[in-house]
Amino acid sequence: YAEQPEILKYIEHVATTLELRQHYRFNTRVKSAAFDEMRNLWTIDTEPGDQVTARFLIMATGCLSKPNWPAIDGIEDFRGDQFHTGLWPHEGVNFSGKRVAVIGTGSTAIQSIPKIAEQANQLFVFQRTANHCVPAHNGPRDPQAESAYKARYAEMRETARHSLSGDVVPEDYLTIMDLDDDALERELDRAWAQGGFYTQYPYTDLMTSPEANERVAAYSRNYIRSRVKDDRIAELLCARGHPFGAKRLCADSFYFETFNEAHVHLVDLQTTPIRAIDARGVATSERHYEVDAIVFATGFDAMTGALSAVDIRGRDGASLRDAWRDGPVNYLGLGIAGFPNLFTVTGPGSPSVLTNMVSPIEQHVEWIDDCLIWMEQRGASRIEATGEAQAKWVDYVNQSADATLFPKANSWYVGANIPGKARVFMPYVNGFNVYRDECDAVADDGYAGFEVT
Repeated sequence: YAEQPEILKYIEHVATTLELRQHYRFNTRVKSAAFDEMRNLWTIDTEPGDQVTARFLIMATGCLSKPNWPAIDGIEDFRGDQFHTGLWPHEGVNFSGKRVAVIGTGSTAIQSIPKIAEQANQLFVFQRTANHCVPAHNGPRDPQAESAYKARYAEMRETARHSLSGDVVPEDYLTIMDLDDDALERELDRAWAQGGFYTQYPYTDLMTSPEANERVAAYSRNYIRSRVKDDRIAELLCARGHPFGAKRLCADSFYFETFNEAHVHLVDLQTTPIRAIDARGVATSERHYEVDAIVFATGFDAMTGALSAVDIRGRDGASLRDAWRDGPVNYLGLGIAGFPNLFTVTGPGSPSVLTNMVSPIEQHVEWIDDCLIWMEQRGASRIEATGEAQAKWVDYVNQSADATLFPKANSWYVGANIPGKARVFMPYVNGFNVYRDECDAVADDGYAGFEVT
C-alpha cells in the first residue's frame, strides 16, 4: 500500500503531465445545484459565491469524504488539540511527549495508532466495537518482484477491469465448508501470509454461510491472541457479534502488537462508556482521562454523506435529500429518477467500496463519457433514469445483499454509524465483473432504463 506522500506525488505528477489544474477550482465548496427544466441546465452555487451552469452534473464526491464527528457532550470545551483522521493537517502532527486519546478503532484508527504510539508519552485507545483485521504486510516491494509486476502491468490492469474484486487476486475459488480443519488452517495460514484481499476473495461461501464465516472468524481471533501478550486485552480486541468481512476489513501493520507497549492503554467502552469531554480530557462512567490531544477516528457518513451535504434539486424542485430520506435509490448506481443529466460516480447501488476503488471509478467515468458521446451523436440533450428501472434496480441490489451476510453487521455499509440515518445496505454485492457486464448491456441496448430526449 502506498502511503499518503507517495499517492500525493503521483496525483501531482498526473495533474502536471495532463495539464489538469486549469480545469479545477480549488478552495471552492459546492452549496447547491438545481436543474432548470426549461433550459436543461444545472445551476451550481458555490462558496465563496460563484455560480456555474452546466448541461451535465457528475457528482464524483467520494464514498468516504464526509467525516463524522461524534455527538459527545462537551466536545467543544476541550482545550487541547483535536484532530479527525479524515481531516489530517497537511503539515502533519507531532505527538512527542504528549498524552493522547484516540476515539474509535476502525480503519483509520488501526492505521494511525501504531504511528501515534511511537511518539506519545501515553496513549489511550477508546474502543466501542472490535473489528476484524487482517495483516497488510506493508513495506518496500522486492525490486525483482516490482520489475516482474511492471513487465505485466497492462495485462494485470486488464485482468483487474474484469475481475470480481476489481483487483488482481487469485480466483481459483475454494469452498470453506469443503475443507477439514487442518486443510482450512493451512489455507488460512497461506492467506494471512499474503494479507489484504487474499484473506477474503478466494472463498465462495465466506459471505453466504454463517458456519463457514465463523470458522474464518475463529482463525482471525486466534491470530490476534497470538500477537497480544495480555489475555484480557487480546479478548477485548477480538471481534464478535458480526460476521467476518461484513464490515469492511481493516488491514493492520503492527496494530495488535502496539497494545503490548506499557504506555498504550485500551479502554472498553462497552463496560465504561464515554460520558463527556471536558477542558482537560475524556470522562467515562468509570474514570477521567487527562490528555493533551484527542484524535477522533470516528469514520465517515459513507456513500451518501457528501451528496446529501449539497442541496441538490431536480425536476419540480425535488430534493435529493428528501428522495433519499428512507435510503438511497438510483439506477445502476449512476442515474437517479427525477434528476435529469445527473450522474454519480461510485455511489450507492454500485460495487465501489467492496472492490479496489480505482477500477469502478474508471468504469463509471468511462461509462458516463461514452453515454455523453452517444447523446451528442444523436443530438439528445437530456437523460434520466426511469422510475420503473430504478425500482427494479433497487430491489435487485437489496435482494442480492439479503442473500449474503453483509447486512448482518451494524456497519457504515448500512449507515449504522450515523444517528438517524436510514438503515439500508448501500453497496452492490454481486461483483465488479458482473456489474460491469450489466452496465455494458444497458448501454448496448440504447441505454435501456433511461429516458433520453
